[in-house]
Amino acid sequence: MTLPVLEHKISNAKQLLTPALLIFPEIVDGNIRSTLSAMNNNPDAWRPHVKTAKLAATIRRLTAAGVRNFKCSTTLELNTVCAAGADDVLLSHLMTGANAARLKEIAQASPCRISTLVEQASQIPAWGGSKVGLFIDLNPGMDRTGIAVDDVASVVALARRIVAAGIAFRGLHFYDGHLAHLPFLQRVSKAQQGYDRLIATINELVRNGVEVGEVITSGTPTFLAALSHPGFSGQTFLHRVSPGTVVYGDRRSAAQIPDKYGFRPAAVVLSTVVSHPATHLVTCDGGSKSVSADAGVPTCEVLDRPNLKPQKPSEEHLPIEVTFGTSKPAIGELLYLLPNHICTTINNFDRAWWIENDAAQRSEPVTARGRETMACDHTDHT
Repeated sequence: MTLPVLEHKISNAKQLLTPALLIFPEIVDGNIRSTLSAMNNNPDAWRPHVKTAKLAATIRRLTAAGVRNFKCSTTLELNTVCAAGADDVLLSHLMTGANAARLKEIAQASPCRISTLVEQASQIPAWGGSKVGLFIDLNPGMDRTGIAVDDVASVVALARRIVAAGIAFRGLHFYDGHLAHLPFLQRVSKAQQGYDRLIATINELVRNGVEVGEVITSGTPTFLAALSHPGFSGQTFLHRVSPGTVVYGDRRSAAQIPDKYGFRPAAVVLSTVVSHPATHLVTCDGGSKSVSADAGVPTCEVLDRPNLKPQKPSEEHLPIEVTFGTSKPAIGELLYLLPNHICTTINNFDRAWWIENDAAQRSEPVTARGRETMACDHTDHT
């Protein structure tokens, strides 16, 4: 992923309160085109995860490009993506209790086709009589959720229980995010070994009379490995990949995706230098409450300033080491920070500045930031 030169593009940057989230819609559109190009320009092969996009304004750019199927993690994201024109949305989380009740309410009222995940038979009754379809969540070795991909007997039994309950069995969900840290060629090899195991499980389901409609794999680190895997071609099931970070890009994905694919970072945090605490240090207002620290330190890269090395942040402050022999940025100078992890950084902001025609033109709400907070009474009083 190519890192852009950004500062000269924003003529009114000094008028913005910092820290500020900046999004470049022309680059967003370019990243959407690059993703679709990798899929032979077939938008039906993409089920992007909107935990990254978050903004209705961005999701509408995806739907305008023909992308109609999505993944999300929260009911707020679900409402946002349905309102932005989605046809089919998977809430890719294991939902129980009030969360499950809320999902059923949304599905009942929405024209979108909505589904969620299950991993054991005890979760099936919650979805009986609802419009929610079910995918079986498989564990490819990430050990976060799901049935082990090689536990064919359990997968077959669970699929049969879903069908017997009169609920739509939509297919299989296989997220191999645990491979993200590997170098590209090793990541491709490991991912494709996992897809071999997945396809063997699918074949066993079919032999046991279970129809698999859709198979969802691969976030941003592995989607290219999935698209190039020959085992997904010529199958009776529909295979979709679900990269979401590609829409904006970040420091991690810049290292994960070869430059030849044409992706560019489309979202950065504008920050102001506020202090010179030591000879070799400056501090800006890009702390962990703006640039997320969940992906480790350094939390970001200072674009166009390789002599500046971000250190461990506090909540509101980011100390930056200045390489020996180079000049320090002045107090009041603006810095453009490319986050390690854009998904959680986007969630830190209520609004984002839309950068068009070399200026911050307007702010757009980060529509799906946070979560719904309603309380529901689903007690049966009969």
